[in-house]
Amino acid sequence: MRNLIICLFCSLVISGCGFSLRGNYELPASVSQLRVGSSEAHSALERALRNELKPYSVEVIDSSVKGTSNTTSIYLLSDVLDRRLLSLFSTGQVAEYELIYTVRYELQFANSDAQLLEFEIKREYQDDPDAVLAKSRELELVLSEMRKQAAIRIIHQISIAQRTIVNTAVITP
Repeated sequence: MRNLIICLFCSLVISGCGFSLRGNYELPASVSQLRVGSSEAHSALERALRNELKPYSVEVIDSSVKGTSNTTSIYLLSDVLDRRLLSLFSTGQVAEYELIYTVRYELQFANSDAQLLEFEIKREYQDDPDAVLAKSRELELVLSEMRKQAAIRIIHQISIAQRTIVNTAVITP
């Protein structure tokens, strides 16, 4: 009985302080619809974002569909992959790159100004000139994982930005 009380007390303290598991982001109830658009038609990042939004029960609306401005909207401006040389083989061929995936997007909540946001995701990538086909497939896989991580980061930013707007509205008279 004592262990049960201690366990309940610990879970109450942890849940009361706002702790949540990593990757467990809750979108506010005000974000029941989300307008998603991209400067590039049917971009891979847009598809990744739509896939990551499925578990949140958010109705995703295409940005080309006309509607009211009472919805939160995300417009993906650009996603660029750059490479930076990290090391060379003794033969002078590239051995390792740093992949830098830069995402720029615009986030706008209902009845508020748009926010221009940008972030980078970095990965190290080892190249092998003897296995070009395998390494090109591996690069596609790494890029897909980076897009998924970018989509998760955008969802997290929506959650943070919405809480900031709500807290600012409560504080200011």
